[in-house]
Amino acid sequence: MSGEMDLATLLRSMSATLVDEVYVFATVPPGDVPAGLTPRMMFHEAEGVTLILTRDAAMAHDVPFEFPCRMITLNVHSALEAVGFIAHIATELAAAGMGVNPVAGFYHDHLFVPEGREAEALAVLDRIAAG
Repeated sequence: MSGEMDLATLLRSMSATLVDEVYVFATVPPGDVPAGLTPRMMFHEAEGVTLILTRDAAMAHDVPFEFPCRMITLNVHSALEAVGFIAHIATELAAAGMGVNPVAGFYHDHLFVPEGREAEALAVLDRIAAG
């Protein structure tokens, strides 16, 4: 097992880092990812391939997109089996009237929050970590 599993430890030891770029979500048919495009994430769904990529990259490759957002990385190594970590964070962001699209990486969780609301999201995350 890799990463922290204890919810209280995860919440009090996390810090958050805002990534500089503006990201967007897009979808393309399987096999139609434009040559030279390197998305931050690709996920294959029955309807197509979901891409998370920078807005600049989407525009440069003429890829239609939705949901301009900012990426916040949670700097705590959460176990993939950890229970309640993202649920707790999503609930607190929801209480602030904010949706979030979380993505779990092997080492960290990443939150995609609406562009323009990143400062609010960071304040909520700081409050959570402070207990």
